[in-house]
Amino acid sequence: MELNRYSKTLTSDESQPASQAMLYGIGLTEEDMKKPQVGIASTWYEGNTCNMHLNSLSALVKEGVRKSDMVGLQFNTIGISDGITNGTEGMRYSLVSREIIADSVESVTAAHYYDGLITIAGCDKNMPGVAMAMIRVNRPSIMVYGGTIASGNYKGKKLNIVSAFEALGEKYAGTISEEDFNGIIKNACPGAGACGGMYTANTMASAIEALGLSLPYSSSNPALSNQKKEECLNTGRYLKFLLEKNIKPSDILTKKSFENAFTVVVALGGSTNAVLHLLGMAKTANVDFTLKDITRINNATPLLANLKPSGKFLMEDVFAIGGVPALMKYLLEKGLLHGESLTVTGRTIKENADMIAGLKEGQEVIMPINNPIKSSGHLRVLYGNLAPEGSVAKITGKEGEIFEGKAIVYDNEFDCIDGICSGKVIPGNVIVIRYEGPKGGPGMPEMLKPTSALIGAGLGNSVALITDGRFSGGTHGFVVGHISPEAFDGGPISLIKNGDIIKIDAITNKIDVLISKEELAERKKQWKQPELKIKFGVLYKYTKQVSSASLGCVTDL
Repeated sequence: MELNRYSKTLTSDESQPASQAMLYGIGLTEEDMKKPQVGIASTWYEGNTCNMHLNSLSALVKEGVRKSDMVGLQFNTIGISDGITNGTEGMRYSLVSREIIADSVESVTAAHYYDGLITIAGCDKNMPGVAMAMIRVNRPSIMVYGGTIASGNYKGKKLNIVSAFEALGEKYAGTISEEDFNGIIKNACPGAGACGGMYTANTMASAIEALGLSLPYSSSNPALSNQKKEECLNTGRYLKFLLEKNIKPSDILTKKSFENAFTVVVALGGSTNAVLHLLGMAKTANVDFTLKDITRINNATPLLANLKPSGKFLMEDVFAIGGVPALMKYLLEKGLLHGESLTVTGRTIKENADMIAGLKEGQEVIMPINNPIKSSGHLRVLYGNLAPEGSVAKITGKEGEIFEGKAIVYDNEFDCIDGICSGKVIPGNVIVIRYEGPKGGPGMPEMLKPTSALIGAGLGNSVALITDGRFSGGTHGFVVGHISPEAFDGGPISLIKNGDIIKIDAITNKIDVLISKEELAERKKQWKQPELKIKFGVLYKYTKQVSSASLGCVTDL
């Protein structure tokens, strides 16, 4: 059986002597030249807890590949830390990095004719980025998630990254001492691993596992656990099987697999960013999966997981009760998943589930389907005269489901933060942050700093916030993002004035500014498109290529 379908182009063709000379130069033997070559792509970098350990995992993956009689060749791509860049201009690069990661992993894998691909990803945009690359090259591939961080602790209180953001709001409100503020910051992140709640990293890891592109338990095995090490060592064996059967991402990814992924996201209370990334991944895979499908699945799926940011528990607690596979087994038993969908184990979702135990008895992390946290999903797609192409709200029910109030308008997040800190934002306001979309931002930055400041300042239950930017998976409160068309393209959000009444209705899925069509039309006549904020480099190129958030912010339409 020929497993070196691609690499033989370089290793066996006598017209490629320079290729072979260089491969001998890196230490390959004549026997190695007959083996399949597996690219091992890591998003390691030292400057982020989510990614700092990934090269050690990559080394374990390479060892597993070697034991499966294949040649593993490691390479790296970039990462951007959302946690570090949030609230700064650096956040403009975060979503852009998804495309850079996809482009670079695709480029190395295709250019070097690797027969298979194993990716190791740790932070928010890493995972959809490497998954999009796996889809593009369409060779046997597996993603390994770097794993979740352990919880921090300060004065007996469990901490995570959002604890640090919300401490800032408490400091602004004068409800925390300087000593405790610093204590929380120094203890929120105790070591390696991705942010611990059901934020975007854990959301996307769970979604990709449900899609079938990573091994069972990959999304819930903690970063520094023995289980994560075993997973890395075993990945080579599974990749060898995929090569033998020539099972590719295109054999795994179907509309049903995307429906499985979003069902798991909803049940877990996952991030609004999952909407953006699953739309982008589906577009890359040429699968017809749209906002209409997201609305349909959201309405049919209960919110079951009591996880932060709005709940009590962390991903380490999901691991302790049986992990994401145990949740998937439960959802399958209740008829909410497509059991026939194929995965990188070579088995179906149902076949994988039949091999594992279910949720642990007496656990409190996942609620029973007859007593859910919310009977339908928390990720609402809202339309109306403010969002003709759609917007995404994260409504768990704790915030209420309808909000109506006076607009207080900011053209960037930094002015908004100043407004919160100075007391200009008051209960009953609908905060509008605009010109923060894919083009206007540019890069559609996350609004975690403003929303965390609101929570910390005690305004989380008394104001709403809408934006054409994004929200972090750590965001909670009455928030609506991804408003499309964005302000930079003249979307209605660009026409709102201070004092306008805005109504958000998560029951009828509507978001409207309560003024007449004639008034909106008159304001549109007066509106002028601003200049791009950036006119050079990667952000400029991104603004020239990126699609609407309603289409997943892809750059290759």
